[in-house]
Amino acid sequence: MQTIRAMIPGRSPAGIAVRAAAAAFCVLFLVGCNTDQQVTGVPDASPDYRMRHPITLQESARTLELFIGSNRGELNPTQRAQVLSFGLEWKRDATGGMVVSRPLGATNEQAAASAMTEIASILSASGMPPQSFIVQTYPVTGPNLAPIHISYPRIRAQAGPCGLWPQDIGPSMNRDYFENQPPWNYGCATQRNLAAEVDNPADLVQPRAETAAYAMRRTTVLEKYRTGANAATSESQNTQSAKISDVGK
Repeated sequence: MQTIRAMIPGRSPAGIAVRAAAAAFCVLFLVGCNTDQQVTGVPDASPDYRMRHPITLQESARTLELFIGSNRGELNPTQRAQVLSFGLEWKRDATGGMVVSRPLGATNEQAAASAMTEIASILSASGMPPQSFIVQTYPVTGPNLAPIHISYPRIRAQAGPCGLWPQDIGPSMNRDYFENQPPWNYGCATQRNLAAEVDNPADLVQPRAETAAYAMRRTTVLEKYRTGANAATSESQNTQSAKISDVGK
């Protein structure tokens, strides 16, 4: 008995392969369009740069370096002013004691040791109690000129680090690119500069208390108002002389 196999139109092996390839291409195309290419370990942060790069308050060391010449043994006038200013800033900003470290093994070891007495005297003159700072040494390798380190801890505003680009900011299949979202590093430099420029980091947390009014000026203005006189501030002769001359008009 002979079996006759009839070929169904449109069901050839070549046609089935073409249809399967086309279906696979469509699936891959749809998957590629819906894929969110996120780098592992990078959080899905807020588009607000103040939330992505927040300014935080941390305790860090403030350090002053003084280079003492091998044949000098004392501070120069500029260094004396720096040490005095450093001691006054300690009274305002410090959260702990001060540490004065002199080099041990450097070419200027003896000169730095001789200058320690003058440094301690200037710090005491700035109002620091003797028990508020300690003197210690640190080793130096090789015949190098090493500085004296004076440091104390303080509260400091910080932001960053900046320069991180975890995602591609160019044309890509990334979701942020199609939604026109700012890149990860956007706004980091602004936050970092603001943290470095602020005078008192506590101002970022809460405002300062209102200071007392200038009673003398307030009394003068109220008296002029009571008598009907002009309460505006009159210009002085120096202000008048600083104006541009009318010659040539």
